[in-house]
Amino acid sequence: MLPGPIRLLRPGDWTKNAFVLVPLVFWLAGDGRGEADTGDEVRNAILTALAFCMAGSGFYSVNDALDADEDRRHPVKCRRPVASGEVSASTAVAIGLALIAGALALAWWVRPAVLGVIGTYVALQVAYNARLKRVRLVDVVTVAAGFVLRAVAGALAIGIGVSTWLVVVVYALTLFLGFVKRLGDLRAAEAVADAGWRPRAGYGSAEDLNWLLAVTGSVTMMSYLVYTLSDHARGIFGVRATGLALLAPFVFVVIHRLYLRANQGKADSPVAAVIADGAARAATALFAAGVGIVLFWPPAEQAIAAVFR
Repeated sequence: MLPGPIRLLRPGDWTKNAFVLVPLVFWLAGDGRGEADTGDEVRNAILTALAFCMAGSGFYSVNDALDADEDRRHPVKCRRPVASGEVSASTAVAIGLALIAGALALAWWVRPAVLGVIGTYVALQVAYNARLKRVRLVDVVTVAAGFVLRAVAGALAIGIGVSTWLVVVVYALTLFLGFVKRLGDLRAAEAVADAGWRPRAGYGSAEDLNWLLAVTGSVTMMSYLVYTLSDHARGIFGVRATGLALLAPFVFVVIHRLYLRANQGKADSPVAAVIADGAARAATALFAAGVGIVLFWPPAEQAIAAVFR
């Protein structure tokens, strides 16, 4: 097990900041294809992702200090560094504030526009931790908005416009992931009813959450398919957009497996759930590999063009 101060930062959740890099990947495969020098864009995107890692870890640290008493009654969260006594609340707050300040400074160094986005993210997180995380539906909507800001910052970091399609797909996906986590929390609470822990936003019905999962999961699938088959995507990627559409079954597998794990109370963290579930892990890896092959391997483009005209 990692030392308490490291676990306080939740390095496993840094993978969430991959959303910052999505605009870079699409730019390299589209308008930036064939560019001789992409070093500045790659550097700015990576530094922006690092800034979000710092900001996210900062808020995790502060949040763990604020929620320590509540976390001690949770079957999993009781092992967090502050709740378990490994790290004091004052130390966690000091680490958190230092990281948030560092994130803002780094964002300013990348681009003033990126500072504006991360500043908005910081304000959103303050509101979330102060009140919004206890308001049903608003809590998940707020978390999803944070992921959209990551994608927006990634686009601004490399000096390109923000795609409406990117916002729609990212927002739908992260709404789904947010409700996965809430259902996982509810199932965990049902399993340890005597411990006195309850989901903070008051989700009391698995039926309601399953309905929300069905809606957001369906919207995620449809928005991904509609985007990859749209004239917009074809204008950027050409026939390769069809190849992206063919990867939709992998998206479906991940959505389905996360839904199942949430109902089993095994989705406290969607990232951890994907890693722990063999089918979801394989589908995610195959999807990522497929995107790389479709967008950047010329023989794949030639094969798609030969089959789909």
